[in-house]
Amino acid sequence: MSSIIGFVSRVRTTFNPPEAKPLPNSKPLKFGVLGAAAIAPDALINPVKSHPEAVVFAVAARDKERAGAFAKKHGIAKVFGSYQELIDDPEIDAIYNPLPNGLHYEWTMKALAAGKHVLLEKPAANTAEETRKMFELAETKGLVLLEAFHYRFHPAVHRVKAIIESGELGAVQRTTTSLTLPGGYMKANDIRFNYSLGGGALMDMGCYTINSMRYFAGVDPTEVLSVKHDLSNPQVDRKTVAKFALPGSITSTIVCDLGVPWKFKLIPSMPDLNATIKCEKGDIKFMNYVMPTAYHSITVTTGSKSRVEKAYTFPDLGEPWWTTYRYQLEAFVNRVKGRPTHAWVTKEDSIKNMEAIESVYAKSGLGSRPKSEYVPSSSV
Repeated sequence: MSSIIGFVSRVRTTFNPPEAKPLPNSKPLKFGVLGAAAIAPDALINPVKSHPEAVVFAVAARDKERAGAFAKKHGIAKVFGSYQELIDDPEIDAIYNPLPNGLHYEWTMKALAAGKHVLLEKPAANTAEETRKMFELAETKGLVLLEAFHYRFHPAVHRVKAIIESGELGAVQRTTTSLTLPGGYMKANDIRFNYSLGGGALMDMGCYTINSMRYFAGVDPTEVLSVKHDLSNPQVDRKTVAKFALPGSITSTIVCDLGVPWKFKLIPSMPDLNATIKCEKGDIKFMNYVMPTAYHSITVTTGSKSRVEKAYTFPDLGEPWWTTYRYQLEAFVNRVKGRPTHAWVTKEDSIKNMEAIESVYAKSGLGSRPKSEYVPSSSV
């Protein structure tokens, strides 16, 4: 009963977070949002409400009326009819970029060139080369750029990593990381199926499965052993299953699917958001590693013994209702303000993740997603 009450309480507060009062001696970080994206409320707008040093100040969309409706709904002060106008606003400190994958490079480069910090939705870009160039510009300009792998900031994920690193279970031998949704959740015209915009299951959900594989294994893959795609069209994977070889004789499998077909065309499948880490002396089953605030379980098994752990807060940080995005926001604001962060996704991490994605597409022959046509000016 207590777990049900906790679940209800967390979910209720997640969607209706207490509003924090601004700190008297700290200028709030003003965010501008590129595009009236569906992910923005969960990823930034709601988390900002409970942060005393952040505010969503502006939103831009190519359709200014759409941006205006979005701003009115979410209480955003400024509205722009172009992304560049928002980026050029001197009042804005940081840009949140949740645009389609194929637009990440262009608009992140433009935001960085304008002196703005950037919180960038994953995957970082369509290629590792583009990812490297964005981070190099951020470093040159002394700006913060973070690829928003929000799950990496949650206490539950850190607890699993701590168990692995403790040596309790011995060396990692195999991992399986999955992220799948039932068919019908995404419509056929969803941008995730658009090749020119960087579509594909591996780009969307697969970037999580590869990132978590690398994080839990603690090493990067050395070879793609096998790939199987189910295609939504000749260039875009609806589903990808890939097997990797990693140092230390580790093998890892990733499974991502934007629409698992219904059984008998009548019964939808349950989402699979789980990770399994098999080690020399036992294994860990991590249920719902992607969005652990709503619910999760960490089952540690050694021989005939098993235990279940949960972690919603750090000893000195967080509330049980803080989402992965709220923990991520905490780190982003701290980094911009020059303070220590409890977690981070580094430049090298982001580049390695895109290299792994491209290696899968290269192995299967499907090929990397198209490079951006945007060419930064020589002054950038």
